[in-house]
Amino acid sequence: MKIAQFIHESRIKVGLVQEDNLLPLVYEGTMADLVRTGVPSGLETGPPLPLAEVRWAPAVSRPGKIIAVGLNYLDHAKESKGEIPEVPLVFAKFSSSLIGHKEDIIWDEDTSQKVDFEAELAVIIGKKIRNCPEKEALGAVFGYTCANDVSARDLQFGDGQWVRGKSLDTFCPLGPWIVPREAIPDPQDLAIRCWLNGRLMQDSRTSSMIFGISELISFMSRHFTLFPGDVILSGTPHGVGAFREPSVYLKNGDEVVVEIEAVGRLVNRCRISRDPAR
Repeated sequence: MKIAQFIHESRIKVGLVQEDNLLPLVYEGTMADLVRTGVPSGLETGPPLPLAEVRWAPAVSRPGKIIAVGLNYLDHAKESKGEIPEVPLVFAKFSSSLIGHKEDIIWDEDTSQKVDFEAELAVIIGKKIRNCPEKEALGAVFGYTCANDVSARDLQFGDGQWVRGKSLDTFCPLGPWIVPREAIPDPQDLAIRCWLNGRLMQDSRTSSMIFGISELISFMSRHFTLFPGDVILSGTPHGVGAFREPSVYLKNGDEVVVEIEAVGRLVNRCRISRDPAR
């Protein structure tokens, strides 16, 4: 089962993805409501919509927190010439940065000229937890989706901290859908890839994480409460644009594809605009 949010008549709705169609649920809540309560049995569905006609919303809208992890793949830590972290390097992205599958990543060149891609496995928390033991951590997961931790490197490195460079509007594509936890028994054994205009840029496996999903959830829960709908971005592997020779940054019209085995493909185009709100 795959659960998605989509936009219909200016409203966010929830549906089930089956093969090449989306089946709208006869349900008044959002994905956040489903995460909190679980998917009710016996929900009716409306007429199927071909996936090609769906206007996608972010996999989760307005989560309480988007928590990201830096330098969590050994190969990425080495390419960035950073020290291998002894504990997870945690930072935040604002929820206003969220966009859905096939929506545009938009920025103003006066704000940043070094916009980069980062393919990541995203974890959707399914229940409230605090001080969660590592062996119980996966039980707190609702599901998994694809994310692109889009990063304005000139802001990120220039500020000396990461929030502004990571949180510009549209800088957190998330989707296309959520795959429930039960469908992915081992999140540490998934292929993760990123293409830029058809060129393979990142190609790794989640087994290369320094801190696995269970360890990340447990670590975070020891420092702050995790709530249903919170999103964890678990880090990116090697191959990002900033540390290539020469560097490769996103341009107007570029297409970025994040693909994670057993989860899906998240596709977004890039658009430079003097008015990023448009």
